[in-house]
Amino acid sequence: MHITVRLFAAHREAVGASAVALTVPDGTSAGDVWDLLIRQHPALRALVRPTAIAVNDEIHPAEQRLAEGDQIALLAPVSGGEVPAGAVRVDLVREPIRLETLLEAVRHPGAGGLVLFLGIVRDHSRGREVDHLEYEAYETLARKEMSRIAAQAAERWSVRIAIAHRLGTLEIGDVSVAIAAAAPHRREAFEACRFTIDTLKHTVPIWKKEVWSEGAEWIGQDEHPSPTS
Repeated sequence: MHITVRLFAAHREAVGASAVALTVPDGTSAGDVWDLLIRQHPALRALVRPTAIAVNDEIHPAEQRLAEGDQIALLAPVSGGEVPAGAVRVDLVREPIRLETLLEAVRHPGAGGLVLFLGIVRDHSRGREVDHLEYEAYETLARKEMSRIAAQAAERWSVRIAIAHRLGTLEIGDVSVAIAAAAPHRREAFEACRFTIDTLKHTVPIWKKEVWSEGAEWIGQDEHPSPTS
């Protein structure tokens, strides 16, 4: 049967394409795809195995059996549902984030505390002078995961929350991510904001590439793959 494999960040660069067509045996599982792919593209052996696998834009366990025409996404390690009324805005943008729009999305008469968190591109990282950053996302799944996190924060702390993340090339000083949370009291707004950024950095399929004068690296690919990868 025929499937399509989508690739992102370091995996995409190693293969030299954002999508690869594969012919696989009947009964192939999602977890088998990586091993089948590296037979055709040995450069992938130097990289970390995917941390998650999506089948037709939904995360599935490795045991998931594939069907004819399925679209598979192998999610490289990242750096670092429906949305209820409280989570009013989730967005991925390629232009500068409009902070006032984000704040207006969460303001309401009952909000006594409004917290705005900004992630800023800094000029150094791990002992290197950074020239710029490049962000890439699996956009369909990233929006779903951002919505899930926002919904969880909205329910847990009774806040309105808005998230925006930049994609593409960002220069030093640019805002890469912005989170606004409004609640009756400041404590809930602060805690919801902290939870959201900490969770987003670990679970949302958005990848960050650091570029400096002598090279570049996708963050999350700096751990060593096992010899059997």
